Amino acid sequence: MGTKTLMSVEEYLHTSFDGADREYLDGEVVERNMGNDSHSAVPVEFAFRFRLQKDRTGLHVRTESRHRVSENRFRIPDVAVFEGKPTEQVPSDPPLVAIEILSPDDRVGYIMPKLEEYRQWGVRYVWLADPENRNFFTYGDAGLHQVNEFSLPEHEIVLTLTDIFGEK
Repeated sequence: MGTKTLMSVEEYLHTSFDGADREYLDGEVVERNMGNDSHSAVPVEFAFRFRLQKDRTGLHVRTESRHRVSENRFRIPDVAVFEGKPTEQVPSDPPLVAIEILSPDDRVGYIMPKLEEYRQWGVRYVWLADPENRNFFTYGDAGLHQVNEFSLPEHEIVLTLTDIFGEK
């Protein structure tokens, strides 16, 4: 994980950072790990797949946008999927889906608390994609579980490993 800087919520919300945006965790601005080429292609593929379903499902997809998970904590999911268009510039209501994509430098001690924070916030589907190993995981009450596909049964959406990562 990168460097940390202290600042107020107001200052954070009015700051643009060079490079990737940063998360805000209880007064600390935290740099996020940057991915490589295989990492950067994955959120684009998720966004494309959900965008194709927008008219049918009413789902709205966002990538790399700030979300206020509590008064003093802002997270940036790699991909967030909302039922309906978000009404705030920095959403404070949880999305239906939060997707994190592992970067080569991500560590379990960094990603697991983030997934748990999404779950505690009320995100119904917390997904983790690992492009290096071509794996999908879901996260919930019972922890992290490897799966062969991601699905939103109420919207009749199924995403396979091949859909997101392509052919081997």
